[in-house]
This record gives sequence, C-alpha cells and structure tokens, in this order.
Amino acid sequence: VSSSRQAQLLAAMTSRLDAQEVVVEDFALECGQVLRRPRTRYMTWGKLNAQRDNVLVLFHAMNCSQNVSEWWGPLLGPGCALDTDKYFVFCANALGGCYGTTGPDDIDDQTGRSYGGSFPAITIRDMVRLQAAVLRKLGVASVACAMGGGFGGMLALEWALEVREPSTRSLISLCSSGRHQPWQIGWGECQRHAIMADPRWQGGNYEPSDPPTSGLAVARMMAMVSYRTHPAYWSKFGRSVSQEQQAFDVEAYLQHQGDKFISKGFSPRSYVALTRAMDSHDVGRGRGTYAEVLGSISVPVLLASISSDVLYPVNEQVELAEHLPNAQHHLIESQEGHDGFLIEHNKVSTLVHGFILDQETAEARSAPASKL
Repeated sequence: VSSSRQAQLLAAMTSRLDAQEVVVEDFALECGQVLRRPRTRYMTWGKLNAQRDNVLVLFHAMNCSQNVSEWWGPLLGPGCALDTDKYFVFCANALGGCYGTTGPDDIDDQTGRSYGGSFPAITIRDMVRLQAAVLRKLGVASVACAMGGGFGGMLALEWALEVREPSTRSLISLCSSGRHQPWQIGWGECQRHAIMADPRWQGGNYEPSDPPTSGLAVARMMAMVSYRTHPAYWSKFGRSVSQEQQAFDVEAYLQHQGDKFISKGFSPRSYVALTRAMDSHDVGRGRGTYAEVLGSISVPVLLASISSDVLYPVNEQVELAEHLPNAQHHLIESQEGHDGFLIEHNKVSTLVHGFILDQETAEARSAPASKL
C-alpha cells in the first residue's frame, strides 16, 4: 500500500471512528474507591470476525492518545504490521487520561464538580481491568496480541496477569519493564514537582480556565530530555544558536516542545495521575517474587529495546527475557533514545509484523484439521 493511499485510508477510518465511547457500571479501584459509571473513549480499525478473536489491543504511550495513526501510522493499515484487513485493532485512552476517558478533569457525580485533586489513586492494573470490561461489552472473546511501548508496555504485561476475559494469546512490550525502578520514579517525581510548583496548581483544584501551564511545560521539557540521548541532541543541535530567540537551538527546541504540549490540551492533573500510576507498576506486587510472577506468563512475548534508551535501559528488557519462559528479545540499534519506539517505524514494524505472522502460523498449525 502506497504511503499516500495508506494516509487516505487512515484519515477516512479515523474520521468515522473517533467518537466511540463505552460506559462501564460502578468500577472498583485497587485503592478501594469506586468510580461511578466511568467512560472510556476508544478507536478501532478493521472488523471483528465471527469468532470475535482477531483483536489487536494497543496501549498508547503516556502522553499520546487513542489515535494510533498519530504515533504508529506507518504500522497501521491494510497489509501493514497492524493489518486492518485481518485484524480488529483497538486502542483506548487510558483511565486517568485527558482524551475522553474518565480522568481528574471530569465531573464527580457525587459533588457536581470536577474531581480535581481528589481524583482517586489509580494503577496500571486498574487501567487494564477497565479496558477489559470495555472489550467484553464489545463482545470480544479473545485477544490475538496486546502491545505497547513504555507506559503501554506496562499495560501489555499486566494484561497477561490481571485479565482472564478476554485473555490474550501473545504480548509485545517495547522499551518497558515489569516494575518501575527508582530511576523512572525519580524522573516522574521531578516532573510532578515542576507542575506543583506552579502557583496555579492549587493542590490540583485549579479552575479549568487557568491551569498551571508553566509547570506543565517544564515537566514536558524534562521528559523530552529523558526520552532522547546525548548523541542525538549533539547531532541535532550541536552548539548552534537561534539568532531570532537569542538562545541555543536546544533551548528553543525544548521551549517549543513545552508550548506544543500545552497547545495539545494535555491536562496537568492527568500528567500527575498517570505518572503516579506508572510508579505503582510492579508485576510482583501482592503476587509473589518478581521472577516467579514473570515465569507464570506462558504466552509468546516479543520484547524489544532501543540501544540508546536511558529512561528504560536495555538491561530491564533483558531481565524480562530471562524470566519470561516464552519470550524473544530484540535490540534496535538507534541513537533516538526511549522515543525510538515511536520514531524507528521501519525497524519496529519489521519486528511487530514478523512476530504477529509467527503467531498466525503457530495457531494455524495447532488448529484441528477440518473435516472433509
């Protein structure tokens, strides 16, 4: 499929399917609180088959939306790695997000005001359980593969442990880990404090018309440094100075990224809620030792690392591969850092496409022979 034709197809599908929403009845969170009728905004591509089992569940990166065409567009479409001729591709905005799914900016039915700073603590496990409830409402019987990178990779791993219906038959986790480590928790805490240091934060109870955008912009600037690498920044910016802004190019770039993030309408409250949820991530929490819990995941797993990732270093995916009994690990050589899984489309597509085709072949071989 040509890139122009693929873009046309994706645009048509996106415009048709962007507004889908499911409301789940009262939903109990790990923290003990109950969300009243939380809604989930999602998008789909392709068609659900008669067996209701040709489903690919995608989990977005923390700061992305459910619109896969915005971040993995080259992988999505007829004949692509995420083949919409074969599969029903599903992606939902995560619980706590700000692109249509219930989050801290929404109205609490009990008070008639936005949750604000009182939005309950949520976890990665809460997120996957809510999305599983949505898929059950859509009639999905089984998931062919659950996949994501970074934040999304955490959800993919948790799906195999937390969700029994619809269960997944394989997993893809890119540039992620089975537990948030002090390094990642530290980055998140610095970013949260940048937001909270903005006088307009007000404990998360700010007016929607006056959000703490200065703090959010700084948090985004911090994140953009952690997502890339020393070599990538040197080759991209060097010590060049923007005469217009009288600043180093890298300074102008980071300031632009902060402003761009604000213009996307990302919620400071969601940023805080989602980064805290990431810190809750530990597949062993309350289940057993880290190694034992990972060893209980029997489905085929594709793990991939970006060689230069400083946020989720390669050794974390190697550790996963050592404990997952049916995993394969691949190293993508790239100077793009953690963001490589969103930038190196050709390399990621090759791995994802090959893995999905391998699962198709394995399932075809194990299927009972049809009667003549």
